[in-house]
Amino acid sequence: MSDPPPMGVPGALQAAIAHHQAGRLGEAEALYRQILAQVPQHADALHFLGLLAHQTGDPATAVALIGQALQRAPRHAPCHLHLGLALQALGRLVEAQASYLQALACDANLAEAHNNLGYVLLELGEAERALPCLDRALGLRPDFPEALNNRGLALEALGRPDEALGSLDQALQMRPDYPEALLNRGNALQALGRLDEARDSYCRSLELRPGHPDTISNLGQALEARGLVHEAIACYRQAQAQQPELATPYWNEALARLRLGEFEAGWRLYEWRWRAVGHRTLVRNFAEPRWQGDTPLAGRTIFLHYEQGFGDTLQMLRYAPVLASQGARVLVEVPPAMAALAATLPAAPPGSIAVVVEGSVVPPFDLQCPLMSLPLACGTTLETVPATVPYLAPPERERALWRQRLGERTRRRVGLAWAGSQGNTAAMRLRCIPLGLLLDRLDPGVEWHSLQKEYRSGDLELLAADGRIRDHAKALTDFTATAGLIDQLDLVITVDTAVAHLAGAMAKPVWLLLQFAADYRWLQDREDSPWYPTMRLFRQPASGDWGSVLGAVADALLRE
Repeated sequence: MSDPPPMGVPGALQAAIAHHQAGRLGEAEALYRQILAQVPQHADALHFLGLLAHQTGDPATAVALIGQALQRAPRHAPCHLHLGLALQALGRLVEAQASYLQALACDANLAEAHNNLGYVLLELGEAERALPCLDRALGLRPDFPEALNNRGLALEALGRPDEALGSLDQALQMRPDYPEALLNRGNALQALGRLDEARDSYCRSLELRPGHPDTISNLGQALEARGLVHEAIACYRQAQAQQPELATPYWNEALARLRLGEFEAGWRLYEWRWRAVGHRTLVRNFAEPRWQGDTPLAGRTIFLHYEQGFGDTLQMLRYAPVLASQGARVLVEVPPAMAALAATLPAAPPGSIAVVVEGSVVPPFDLQCPLMSLPLACGTTLETVPATVPYLAPPERERALWRQRLGERTRRRVGLAWAGSQGNTAAMRLRCIPLGLLLDRLDPGVEWHSLQKEYRSGDLELLAADGRIRDHAKALTDFTATAGLIDQLDLVITVDTAVAHLAGAMAKPVWLLLQFAADYRWLQDREDSPWYPTMRLFRQPASGDWGSVLGAVADALLRE
């Protein structure tokens, strides 16, 4: 690998490596430096001294030293591998990815490089590309608990928590005292709704790694999902004390405070979302100042920009007329599927609200605010939620189209949505109701209409075989079309999806079916919503108990 060293260097290198492997890092460093004093470009000494720097918390020095080693030995796979580790520690993930690829170009059977490449791809949000890398690492080395742990992470990110749990359990069979795998196992169990087991896994992880902030914060989430909100907040505060710059515990506390109706503290803490993993990419930098409620809006143009999901956007569109009433010209950005519907927002004076389609050129503006920051900027409390409905409605042409499609009304018309988007399977799993369970409870005296734009595997076949629910998926091309169908219904019954927000924004009677650990916006233990006056909430009495919810809905339908 290097030029023939002078006499004495091979023995010094062998001794240095022995010290290094035994954890006697001071002795190892002294010998590496002694070698470099004799042979300044000795590739092995540069490489191992760089690795030692990485191991002792100095990745910048590691990058410099290993880079010098690679100038002498550009085809040395372990050098590329360890350079990747140092770059990864510096947060230079794209460069780390390139180093791992270089390592594999030198040695395609280097299991550690496949594993590390998979982990970096996960950090870059590319779980689909990460999974084959981790499978390859395990094919080369089946007894590789780190790769099994990372494979569990990839499967969780892909919305496959049951498979993730299997991979993590294998890792723990090989290494029972593996705190990271125990943490990730808790996350998989929590995604599956097995909350007591998740709590136990987090607690075991904390026994091995006391004070670890991510684990404490996730334990709080498991407690909150059990309804123990105050205990969860105590965990979030503890995690914040352990690592004050970590965003997730603050954001978790925000959701817990909002769940309790503590809007002043909750919306303020909600701003931590911008620093949380998964939201950093949503940050948009504007030259125009952020409106925080303290600048008069009269005569100014404000740009409200799209940020999160469809439901969040539908909920926050209510603020556009509020700001217009203060004299602002409001530019509100929405995804293309919502543009025509958002154009129906009531504007006073006329023309004070304009819709900007996401991805298009934004007209000039004076101030800007993310949609989900509007409650904070407007000082919204539980008592002052702007709940004037309707604030959305289908155009008359859409009403007429759906009147023609549905024909003469002969029975009560009820719309159903029982599952959320397929794009977020893990998050939506606990919100969805098995269609077969729903079909068992249908009132034969009702005219049922599906509000599903997409179906889970097997649902379309069940609908066709049952015949009592009319399918409109092909006609629901955007939110305007869905609004047109909802307009012709007497009632909407739905799980927690954008359909609930749309029906509520239209002032349509809507019954919302909630899992036990419901989203923060529906508050704690309430049967109504301050956001939507025409909404009624039906909550699971225990995790996974949709039977009780559907029984309560069936009884309510008979009474009303």
